[in-house]
Amino acid sequence: MPPQDEHKLSQGDPPSSETVSDPHAPGASTEQDAVASQKSVLREYAEAIVIAVVLALVIRVFVVQAFKIPSGSMIPTLLIGDHILVSKLAYGLQWPEDCQFELGFPPVTCYSSSMLIDFGTPQRGDIIVFRYPEDEKKDFIKRIIGLPGETITIRNKVVFINGRRLNDDAYTQHIDPTILDGMISPRDNFGPVTVPQESYFVMGDNRDQSLDSRFWGFVKFNKIKGKAFLIYWSWSGQGPWTEWVRWERIGKIIR
Repeated sequence: MPPQDEHKLSQGDPPSSETVSDPHAPGASTEQDAVASQKSVLREYAEAIVIAVVLALVIRVFVVQAFKIPSGSMIPTLLIGDHILVSKLAYGLQWPEDCQFELGFPPVTCYSSSMLIDFGTPQRGDIIVFRYPEDEKKDFIKRIIGLPGETITIRNKVVFINGRRLNDDAYTQHIDPTILDGMISPRDNFGPVTVPQESYFVMGDNRDQSLDSRFWGFVKFNKIKGKAFLIYWSWSGQGPWTEWVRWERIGKIIR
């Protein structure tokens, strides 16, 4: 039995010009189908957006994350305006810890991580992104120089590890010929210091213009976010407009 129509006229009422819709009439069915179809499309779009956001968060947290280089501390390896990809799986499958919810994207900020599955340990020469020890809301990028248990000494800009000179000429630069005394600044004369366990000594490749372990100490393993491996975009924005994009750097492997 079809549902009763609330607008049905009762007996004794005078005739009215009001038209009562019949859900079984051919035109009404077409209109309802159109509304249902519109709702279905909107629902599909909403579901697709939610799935895309969740998938992006999962990839960002566990697989790979994109960063932009804002400063010149890693010149000549990385230039200002380079956009890079950082592998979150370089050393293992990380599980975020010490997380806080906040407004923004992503809605959660995590300040450390633990390894669920270990793929290996960081090596000397790796370029890593990590939580800046003096403000963990900021991400820094530097090159690993000293490993746990090693003794680091810098004499007149030359780095020594366990008393032996580090061969780093291939990826570093010094733009200031001035040698600073260790009592004034640790930039050119530093140490000796021994790297604690589960920690690393990092430096920028642009040695005279880098705020690194010489100034604020070591990077703990659980503060490392990942290893940089690829430049996917590079934007100069200087000079003639035809040179704003550094095409030769796009797709370059970071070493």
